Amino acid sequence: MAGAVDLSALRARADSARTSSGGRAPAGPPATGSAPPVDGAPGGRWVIDVDEQSFQTDVLERSLQVPVVVDLWATWCQPCKQLSPVLERLAEQGGGTWILAKIDIDANPRIAQAFGVQSIPTVIALAGGQPVEAFSGAQPEPQVRQWIEALITQFRDKLPGIRAAESAGADGVAEEDVEPPEDPRFVEAEDALDQGDYTAAEAAYQRILDAEPANEQATAAIAQVRFLARAENADPAAIARADADPDDVDAQLAAADAELATDRAEAAFARLVATVGRSGGEDRDRVREHLIGLFELFPPDDGRVIAARRALARVLF
Repeated sequence: MAGAVDLSALRARADSARTSSGGRAPAGPPATGSAPPVDGAPGGRWVIDVDEQSFQTDVLERSLQVPVVVDLWATWCQPCKQLSPVLERLAEQGGGTWILAKIDIDANPRIAQAFGVQSIPTVIALAGGQPVEAFSGAQPEPQVRQWIEALITQFRDKLPGIRAAESAGADGVAEEDVEPPEDPRFVEAEDALDQGDYTAAEAAYQRILDAEPANEQATAAIAQVRFLARAENADPAAIARADADPDDVDAQLAAADAELATDRAEAAFARLVATVGRSGGEDRDRVREHLIGLFELFPPDDGRVIAARRALARVLF
C-alpha cells in the first residue's frame, strides 16, 4: 500500500552508504565466473543474511556479478512472513542467477535509513552496485516471479554471473532439488488476484478459511483483497465531500478508504473513530466494522493501529 520506493533518491542514499561503509566496490566485475554460492545460508545456497558489516561485500560487490534482491523485514511484521518464503523459494529456483539478501531492519537500522524505507516488507534490487527496482508489500508469488524474471532479462547481457549460472544449471552442475508443489488453493486465489478478479480471489480465500478457520495467511489475504477491491475505485474527491458533510456516513467510509490508499493510515483511522463517536445504531456498527477491517491490513502491534484501537475504545465505552 505504501507504493514504490523513490529510486532516484535511493541511488543517492546508496552511494553515500557505500562510501561510508569502509570503501568502494571494485571498478568492474572479474572477467569470468558467476557469483559464488552462499555457503551455510539459512534458506539455501542463494539466500544470505546480511548486516551492516557485510553489506559492502555481500550486497554491493556481489551485485557486480548478478542482481542482489534485498528483503528488508522484521520479526514482528506479518506480511514479511508471507513474502520472505516466496522470495527464498524463487531464489533457490533461480540457481544463482540472482542472490537474495535478507536484512532485519531492527538489527540493522542504518541500512533501512540509507534506503529511506517507509514501510516493510520492502524489496530492493541492486545491479552493478546501484538500486534499480523496488516494491513494497506482500505481493502474490506470480507477481514476484514476473518481477524477478524481468530483472534477469534486463541485466542478462550486463552482468556476467547471470549467463554463467544459467550455463551451470543447463549442465546440471547447479541444479537444486525440485520444490514440492504449491498449494493449489492459494495458486487459484493468487492467479485471480493477479488478473484483477477480486471477487474470485476473495471466494478462493474464503474456501480456504471455510476448511481452515485458523489459516492466518488466508485471513490476512482476504482482508487485503477486500480493501484492494474498494481502493481500486477510491475517489480522492471523497475526502473533500466527507469533510464538507461529517454526518454522511457513506462519504466518511469512502474518504477513509481513499486516505488509506494514499498511505495516510492515521488520518483514515482518526476519521472513522470520530464518525463512530458521532453516529449511533446501525450506522455506528457499520463504521466500527469498517474500521476494524482496516486494522486487519496491518500487523496487530503497529503503533498506528494500537493508538486507533485505544481511541475507538474511548468513544465506545
